[in-house]
Amino acid sequence: MSQTTAAAGGVTAPAPIGARLDRLPITPLHRRLTAVIGIGLFFDTFENNLSGTIGKVLQSDFAFGATSLKLVLASVFVGQFIGSLTLGRIADRFGRRRAFLINLAIYSVFSLLGAFSPNATWLIVTRFLAGVGIGAEQALSDCYLADVLPARKRGRFIAWAYTLAFCGVPAVGFAALWLVPLTPLGVAGWRWLFVLGALGSAVVWVLRRQLVESPRWLAATGRTEEAERIVSRMEAEAAVRGLPLDPPAAAPAAAPAHSRLKDVFAPALLRRTLVLWLFCVLSVVGYYGFGTLAPQIVAAKGYGIVAGLGFTALSFLGYPVGSALVLPVVDRMERRTLVALSSAAMVVAGLGFAYAESAALIVACGFAYTLFSNVFSSVSHVYLSEQYPTAIRATASGAAYSLSKLSAAALPFVLLPVLEAHGPGALFGVIAAAMAVLAATVLFLGERTTGAPVQ
Repeated sequence: MSQTTAAAGGVTAPAPIGARLDRLPITPLHRRLTAVIGIGLFFDTFENNLSGTIGKVLQSDFAFGATSLKLVLASVFVGQFIGSLTLGRIADRFGRRRAFLINLAIYSVFSLLGAFSPNATWLIVTRFLAGVGIGAEQALSDCYLADVLPARKRGRFIAWAYTLAFCGVPAVGFAALWLVPLTPLGVAGWRWLFVLGALGSAVVWVLRRQLVESPRWLAATGRTEEAERIVSRMEAEAAVRGLPLDPPAAAPAAAPAHSRLKDVFAPALLRRTLVLWLFCVLSVVGYYGFGTLAPQIVAAKGYGIVAGLGFTALSFLGYPVGSALVLPVVDRMERRTLVALSSAAMVVAGLGFAYAESAALIVACGFAYTLFSNVFSSVSHVYLSEQYPTAIRATASGAAYSLSKLSAAALPFVLLPVLEAHGPGALFGVIAAAMAVLAATVLFLGERTTGAPVQ
């Protein structure tokens, strides 16, 4: 069912793969791919919030000093920095599907080994190596979904994937609240959290073996026959179900297949690269600054470990709710405007959380913060996925994401001393300043991308 476009002299030529993908209606295959990616991202968010959620428990169980706690919190993000760089490169060279299988296999093995940690050193090393595995998960997921989804629905379905994903945050909060006080089979409850992450990602690994390769990537690397077969299958599925197929629109000029990472510094891409790198560094301060340190902040207000876990778990319910709220507006409103508005809302809710004293107000402000932060995060993932050509998309996005992981690794060393020396108010003052700079940068210097085809 190959589609054609008119060429010079009245001769017809195959329509570009990207144009055919963009004109497709949403099919059951699109929904299956989105769901499998979203379930994998669930374990990414589970992982990213695991160490922070049980940080006080680990500190008590292993008698951590301040430095050891910071290293445990930072180690997974240092690993993710390396994973984002290396696995993004693998995805552009060897395919999105293969990179997905590699990253989940590494994560599953080392998360399971982390459950058997006899000391702080073992825990830090296994958290680091698990981070290497999971590090490229978000960049790979964003690139893959940007590759396969039609432009008109791209934002909505990436937001759906992250709505599934962010259920992992309250999941880790409530799992910790349930398991930490217990010793199932004589094993400390926190160790079972690592086992859950490892076994769940192993299941996702099996599901992801069924993913189709990205047709855009196949076409960009010269494997046009394979790309043609996949797109024809998607077109046939739409036709069988009676879904309308519009003629392919004119596609943007394709980037050369030999594109390399250095191309992100070319004049046409330099500004967006600088904006995205600053964006990734600062976004982590607001997003993971709360998720990683919320139990520490509640402890600083005088609440015990179990009460702190309860407050954190309830606050974390805002993550999937915020992501779901994005669904009706993400393809109707300009992405950079949504990023700026949600950043401002995070600042207000964060300052409320910092100065809240009653349990009800702590939970309410925490819920509001996580809700707004996931409006921010879901839109951010869509926005980041739309910036680069297919040939370098995973590598370039991985490089940008790697900076966010490096920034996240530095957070415990930067923000914990502020919390300990000056309290939650000063901590959220730092976060507010970072988010204000981010919002201004994206709003005034970022590209408009809503509804635009990707190259």
